[in-house]
Amino acid sequence: MEENYNKVISPELKEKLRRVRRLALDMDGTIYLGSNLFPFTLDFLSSMDKAGIGYSFLTNNPTKSVADYLAKLAKMGIHAEEDNMYTTSLAAIDYIKTHYPDAKRLFMLGTPSMVSQFEKAGFEACSDDPSDVPDVLVVAFDTTLVYERLCRAAWWASQGVPYIATNPDKVCPTDQQVVLVDCGSICKCIEHATSRKPDIVLGKPDPNMLKGIMMRHGLEPDEIAMVGDRIYTDTATAHNAGSFGVLVLSGETTIETALAVAEDARVNPAPEFFPPDLIVRDIKELGELLLAARE
Repeated sequence: MEENYNKVISPELKEKLRRVRRLALDMDGTIYLGSNLFPFTLDFLSSMDKAGIGYSFLTNNPTKSVADYLAKLAKMGIHAEEDNMYTTSLAAIDYIKTHYPDAKRLFMLGTPSMVSQFEKAGFEACSDDPSDVPDVLVVAFDTTLVYERLCRAAWWASQGVPYIATNPDKVCPTDQQVVLVDCGSICKCIEHATSRKPDIVLGKPDPNMLKGIMMRHGLEPDEIAMVGDRIYTDTATAHNAGSFGVLVLSGETTIETALAVAEDARVNPAPEFFPPDLIVRDIKELGELLLAARE
């Protein structure tokens, strides 16, 4: 592999890097791999703090509350605050408050940890009762799912209740000998039963993930960079939000795949995926470029 995949940093690219005020960091494959923290992650985060560049950790997995995710990061040696975490639960909360400002009661398919995040934001959980009509239906990756609640969610979908899905993932990656049925597959079940799709599917690559962070921190699209190891979710999110997309080669995507996507976008007027604005070996290299752009 080449040491620097961009060899010459153009004045245009340097200016784009200089404008970045906050990083949206994918987690697995970007700051750690599996359960192992990359050896350069802590130094990278420290250098971003010193440079005044903020960061938010992003995940499509809504099963844990922000507090639970922060506890997981703390075990890895990353001491972050609530302001540094943005999950699809928070994206759904921001979306509901923006588009359904009067909504108070929600029927949710989600873990108790996820439900606690919504309750902390001021929402109330509806019971599994046909007389307890929700303002919004929220369907998520629910590892505690029971059949009766799935049927109730399908009922509310069939009745035209505003319907939000937290993320599009069909399955959740695992190294265990089991298929973890994720939010996208649960929504397909409801769709097959009711012919109703979610009104909005949040989570990467939906731009609302980045828009929520922009809204919370008063940022313009070009002031936030989405950093991750997947073109079809991470850098696609950046493209959809009009933000700066950084692909790291420390996780799933190889340089060969990245270059193939770039070539397809060059010759195809309607490519399936758009190439990232920047390809780096890892966040260590990204940090070096961000600091150099500010010198």
